[in-house]
This record gives sequence, structure tokens and C-alpha cells, in this order.
Amino acid sequence: MRVTEFGTMPDGRPVRCLEIGSVPGAVVEVITLGATVHRLEVPCGDGARRNVVLGHPDPETRLASTDYIGGTIGRYANRIAQGRFELDGTEVAVETHDRGNSLHGGPDGFDRRLWTVTEHGDDSLALELVSPDGDMGFPGTVTARVRYRVEGTTVHVDLEATTDAPTVVNLTNHAYFNLDGEGAGTVDDHLLRVDADDYTPIDATGIPPAGHAPVAGTPFDFRVASPIGPALRQAHEQVESARGIDHNYVVRGSGLRTAAVLESRRTRTRLDLRADQPGLQVYTGNFLDGSRRSTVGALYRQGDGIALEPQLFPDSPNHPEWPTAVLRPGETYRATIAWLFSASADHDASPGCETVPG
Repeated sequence: MRVTEFGTMPDGRPVRCLEIGSVPGAVVEVITLGATVHRLEVPCGDGARRNVVLGHPDPETRLASTDYIGGTIGRYANRIAQGRFELDGTEVAVETHDRGNSLHGGPDGFDRRLWTVTEHGDDSLALELVSPDGDMGFPGTVTARVRYRVEGTTVHVDLEATTDAPTVVNLTNHAYFNLDGEGAGTVDDHLLRVDADDYTPIDATGIPPAGHAPVAGTPFDFRVASPIGPALRQAHEQVESARGIDHNYVVRGSGLRTAAVLESRRTRTRLDLRADQPGLQVYTGNFLDGSRRSTVGALYRQGDGIALEPQLFPDSPNHPEWPTAVLRPGETYRATIAWLFSASADHDASPGCETVPG
């Protein structure tokens, strides 16, 4: 239940770093800026302990970054086309900053706000943020809450929101994973399985122009666990446009179920990601360009981590045929994520690989 200072916001307010969990299980560090997963140390299959998420060393670097590393994302995760949608017959216009679209709540989303700690115990931590009516153009005063809970080597992330007027809400966590450890290089050799038969093609600005499409016969086919790297190098229009994978997958089934499995053959470590959302945005760190520092001072490069973001589909407010993002007074938005870490099967390690310190 350790609490440390993590610098200050530009206006002088302190940012705190709060720890939950304990050895030999998972230990999570969360900073109040963005309710962000800053570090996540787990026991790996080769016997070493490693931090398996990316992070920034200070608030200044976080606020200068556009990579959303580890943050709690809102009000609306992913993109809204041209920042416009209709709600109850009225057109809503929200702030835009990504190729003419709204991305992850706008230029000052929830990941850039200072959250309030409402509970902090040995294995559980809860934070809250009040977003006023008109914030980034979104209607209604929204109260968002996130709870992190550690149970052995499983980390639970529970997201909630309420509103005093009709609005749209889509929350997620934007952790980037590298099961070889932060700073160990790219995740190209990681095996990825996504439990989805369809994905959502996008245009050059990241907006889905139509519906979903089968993954079969495309680089997006991870129905069987496959290395990530080869898919990113296929000559496919969608991969070329996004500089990798930055796409929504339509997860099979409903309720809390396995959405994806990520595995490192190098450290023999496995992550089972469970979620209750209809979509999973898979982002392969395409725009990590060496301009931002890691928690240990190194520079993040393309592919140094992979984000697996359970959420509603992109631009859902403009697709009434998809699961709705509308939240009304008296309702509670809820989304659940679980990261289950374990030792994976004893794969042969890649030639020349050595143990990377956590």
C-alpha cells in the first residue's frame, strides 16, 4: 500500500504513485495523472520478475506524449468521425485533434486529468473523476470511476460512469504490454491470439467507412496464435495505411470472456485478457517514434509494446446498428477487464536471447 510522489501538474498540484499487490503475485503502480497503470511487475515463466507495461518517467513526459501509455481513456475511447454525432435528434460537436476526428475523448481526455483517490488498500485502489457538462463538447456531467484490484497474478480493472444528462461514454485502459519486459525491444516475436472472426476496416483517418469484414485471408487473422511481426510487414492496404495494426476486432460471444491471449516465447510468459466489451482495439505501437522516454530513460520505438483495448466499436455514435454508447441518467455504464498472467508452454526461445532484467 505504498504511496510516493510522482512530480506535479503544470498548476502545481501533486501527482501521486500508489502501489497495490504483493510478491510473489502481481504488483501494480498507478499514478493519479490519468488513473494510469505506470508499472506492472509479474512473475514470468522463466522465474524472473519483470515490469511488463510501458510507462513514462514523469508528468512532463506524460503530458507531452500523444501515445496514451497506460491511461484510463474517456469520455469516448477510439474515434468519432469529424467529432460529430446525433443524440436524441440534436447534433453534438466535440473537440477534434486527430486528422479531423475526436480520438480518446479529445485533446484533453481523461488520461490527462488528475483523478481523485477514493479508496486505497493492500490489493485494491479506486479513483474518480468528474467531467463537467460541455467538457470537450460532450453533454452531461459524467462521474467516472476506475477500480484496480490484484488477486494473485491477476489484475482486475473495473470501469464505471454515471451522468446527469444523456451523453455517450466508452471507457478503456490503454496499457501497452511487452512480456519480455519494458525496454526489451519489440513485441514482433510475441504470439497473439484474438478470439474474433471479423475486424473493422478503416479509412485513412482511422474511421470505419462501413461495417466489419472477415479476418480470414488477411494480416488480421489471429484466430490461431501467431507471431505479430510478420503480419505488420504484409503488403495489405489496411496495414500500410495504419503503419501496422490499429484496428477493432469483433470479439466472439458476450459477457466476460477471453478476448485475446498474448505470449512471449522468450520469457515463457502468458497474458490472458478477459473483457465484457463487444470490441477489442489492437494497436501495435505504430507511432512510437523515439521522441518519448521510458520509466528507465530509454526511448520508445515502433513496436516496443502492444495495446489491447476492450471497448465499444469505433465511431459507434454514428452507427446505430452497433452496440450503443448512449448513457442516460439513472443508468450506470460498466466495463470489466482482467489481465491473467501465467507461465506459458515451454517454447524454444529465439536464438541469442538472454534474460532481460525487470
